[in-house]
Amino acid sequence: MGKQEDFVLRALEERDVRFVRLWFTDVLGFLKSVAIAPAELEGALSEGIGFDGSAIEGFARVYESDMVAHPDPSTFQLLPWRGASQGTARMFCDIRLPDGSPSFADPRYVLKRALKKASDMGFTFYTHPEIEFYLFKQPIVPGQPPEPADQSGYFDHTTTSPGADFRRQAITLLEQMGISVEFSHHEAGPGQQEIDLRYADALTTADNIMTFRTVVKEVAISQGVHATFMPKPLLGQPGSGMHTHLSLFEGDVNAFFDPAAKYQLSQTGRRFVAGILRHAPEFTAVTNQYINSYKRLWGGDEAPSFVSWGHNNRSALVRVPMYKPGKGGSARVEYRGMDSAVNPYLGFSVLLAAGL
Repeated sequence: MGKQEDFVLRALEERDVRFVRLWFTDVLGFLKSVAIAPAELEGALSEGIGFDGSAIEGFARVYESDMVAHPDPSTFQLLPWRGASQGTARMFCDIRLPDGSPSFADPRYVLKRALKKASDMGFTFYTHPEIEFYLFKQPIVPGQPPEPADQSGYFDHTTTSPGADFRRQAITLLEQMGISVEFSHHEAGPGQQEIDLRYADALTTADNIMTFRTVVKEVAISQGVHATFMPKPLLGQPGSGMHTHLSLFEGDVNAFFDPAAKYQLSQTGRRFVAGILRHAPEFTAVTNQYINSYKRLWGGDEAPSFVSWGHNNRSALVRVPMYKPGKGGSARVEYRGMDSAVNPYLGFSVLLAAGL
């Protein structure tokens, strides 16, 4: 056992943790979970927990179904909505085969492979997502359009709007779990919200997005509303995307920044954009995986409908944001096509692979 494992085992005892949830995702990006008792965690950390991979979407066929979930102790966090007494914690898992080798069907491992390739080239990949979603009143009636939880618009500040209290509670829970939030506001559609996570390395961000979606659903249940990340839930209203800011760093130096270049975007940055534009028609099947995704992309508003880039154009697929004087570290590009319902591990993997 290493220091991180020792810390987790100590925390279980000191914080009166009753259940430990082991989390991983299927290929579509749906969260999977198994709960174990604290007494079983030491064995799980050293040997993993076996499960039937053929029962998980995209993982394995029946005749090769045995898989093992290995908890990553660095992702240990308490779930604040479960209470402090006899609480519940969670850890993300890496999925392996019985012989100990990584499973190529594990989305988290797919991203780790892509990050390893970038690391071998000297780069660290950072992402900063702007996550949009809708809140609807309950109940949702089958066959009827859902009713938005409010009628506010972009950046509206309305003291009676349920969205403000919703965002406040969600952000409080996220920060209790160590997930930093940069901005939050009402989006353009009625009932539509946006919460932006602070930038981090791509693996941490992907874990944070999976946690974020769980927190939003939990807060919605507690407040009697329905939260959805569906790309285009309302006809004639903006869809929900996950505009994501991307940058490569070489050590502490932003590889996308060149003060002498046009738009201060370096040759490395321009080539990265070229790779994304070149491969976008193919990898959109991963970043936008539902039929409903294309109702958003071809639905007008600010959704990108064509392979294009722009400097300040907010309908372009790739946008080069305006440079902030004196802040070369913030140089980045923004990919605007991705859904907020994406599998973040696979979405970040294809963006990075295309850029590289």
